[in-house]
Amino acid sequence: MKVVTPLKSVNLPGIDDYAAQHTTPDPAAMTALVSETYETLDLPEMLSGPVVARLLQTLVHAIRPQLVVDVGTYSGYSALSMAAALPPGGRIVTCELDAGRAGVARRHIDASPYADRITLATGRALQTLSSLEGPFDFVFIDADKVSYYDYFQAALRKLAPHGLIACDNTLREGEILNPDTDDSGTRAMCAFNDAVVNDPRVSCVLLPVRDGISLIRPVS
Repeated sequence: MKVVTPLKSVNLPGIDDYAAQHTTPDPAAMTALVSETYETLDLPEMLSGPVVARLLQTLVHAIRPQLVVDVGTYSGYSALSMAAALPPGGRIVTCELDAGRAGVARRHIDASPYADRITLATGRALQTLSSLEGPFDFVFIDADKVSYYDYFQAALRKLAPHGLIACDNTLREGEILNPDTDDSGTRAMCAFNDAVVNDPRVSCVLLPVRDGISLIRPVS
């Protein structure tokens, strides 16, 4: 009997650039936001990038959520990307702790065609999640990695039966393969990934897109 070897993930130099070149690019307004982020904010590598942005838009287009929760606004890139695909009546609540980042995001949100669809909540995301009425149809988690499991738990409690949670950076640039690292964020992500895959309440898939995107859905 022929033995079928599962295909392995492609991990070759240039693959990420090739994926970006064959993905619909950001519109001009988003390109300006990206430029300002790199020029004025720390840690600009935190931007999700166009491949992740188009993935989020595709998921929002397919799910047609009425309520999206964006945990980790940064400069507003992910919230604005998702807002472009919202159905009529859909809205986004995006959470940001840092006042400087929130100021940049608010300015770009207010200047966009989607200002009436996006609420920027400043303060601790867990408090915002607790204060919101569900159900959450789609949740994107891309904030401090040490708190991922807490964000996941809070989101799952209010997730719609057919809702979806997406978590960014779940591969940590490959450092996830080194669970003994001194980096607290990577150790937390290792624990998070292990907890989610063993959680009987959910089904998950970790996609090797950019720095890793985990998609998590509830099971009945």
